[in-house]
Amino acid sequence: MNFLAQHLKYIFLATALLLCSLNSRASTDDAKASALAKQNACLGCHAVDKKIVGPSLQAIAKKYTNDPNATAFLKNKILKGGSGSWGVVPMPANAKLSDADVSLLVGWILRGAPSTN
Repeated sequence: MNFLAQHLKYIFLATALLLCSLNSRASTDDAKASALAKQNACLGCHAVDKKIVGPSLQAIAKKYTNDPNATAFLKNKILKGGSGSWGVVPMPANAKLSDADVSLLVGWILRGAPSTN
């Protein structure tokens, strides 16, 4: 028997543990990002799945799915605000957020703002 066949169950177990770890981290990040969105009034204008004043978070994720500059663009949009991407209604600046918080929010938004329920 070759090495791979002899150690297949160990390789499978290690892979499963890695995937569980990554999923757990994503869930934790999603919960933190959702809480940040609530604390900073993001959800007053943006719902996860429907337009309110601004576009839904899922619509934002869909629009920027294949855009390699999406993360930088959305971080800038959150920090500086502005208008024109989705119409004439301006988005207020959120300059008080740390870079880590903005990165967490943008990652969550680009994943479609998954629920933590």
